[in-house]
Amino acid sequence: MDIKQLKYLIALDETQHFGQAAAMCHITQPTLSMRIRNLEDELQLTLINRGQRFEGFTEAGDRILAWARSVLAAHDGLQAEAANCRGQLVGSLRFGMVPLASLNPMALLEPLSKRYPELRYQLCSVTSEQVIDGLNRNQLDLGLCYLDQVDTTHFEVIELAATSMGLLHDTRHFGFADTQMDWESLGHIPLGLLTKGMHYRQSIDMSFSSKGIEPHIQVESDSTFQLLQAVHAGLCCAIMPLNSGMETMNEHLRMIPIAQAEVHSRIGLLMRKTEPRSALAERCFAKAQKIFAADHNVSD
Repeated sequence: MDIKQLKYLIALDETQHFGQAAAMCHITQPTLSMRIRNLEDELQLTLINRGQRFEGFTEAGDRILAWARSVLAAHDGLQAEAANCRGQLVGSLRFGMVPLASLNPMALLEPLSKRYPELRYQLCSVTSEQVIDGLNRNQLDLGLCYLDQVDTTHFEVIELAATSMGLLHDTRHFGFADTQMDWESLGHIPLGLLTKGMHYRQSIDMSFSSKGIEPHIQVESDSTFQLLQAVHAGLCCAIMPLNSGMETMNEHLRMIPIAQAEVHSRIGLLMRKTEPRSALAERCFAKAQKIFAADHNVSD
């Protein structure tokens, strides 16, 4: 067994196609198929359902695939650690964050990129529970999540300022003269919101409910990108975090602050306290402390 075999297995999972997985790995399809069969022979397991084409992983294949991802992440971490010992900072920063947080991730990644030009970034939008799980399993280096259910004794934490909200709209479809909105004025506006159950949506629902307002919800999605598409198309306006940078994405977008509109749960940037903890994670977290020192409290 070698690292390349595990990479081929993961590529097959990502593409769901033998030819595309081979192209991703810069090898021929027969070579990829042979190396995966060799892995199956070594493990004495059938990992893949085969027909005329790829038909998915077996139950054993799914279990082995999870281990392959962990082993590959550890291998990449080892390589990055070795580079750090040579005075370099290379590899991929694995950053998981909840959707619609108060932090624009580019506020962190842009200065990191300037200081460490060889760094790459893997960003994923996940729940708070998935952030904690990813940090605990060493599948994430840093995580941004809500802190109300986090045992912070296991993590280094930069607690961020509360998430304030505003109304994002496209000026080609909606025009507002006000420089600040209130919840009552939002009642008749078609809105795009995250799906129910998400922290950000819960705060919005509580604010409307406390004032006896039934909002006009035009679009619901668990994807921030889809909400932005709906705003751009003129289907709705969206209640988004202030200072998230969304209104700068094109010339027609504007953000109007909403009075007394904050997400009730605290949010923070986390790094695990225990080893294995990569030098990459430590340096990036230290850089984040300097970047956000003026705006948040840093807890030990």
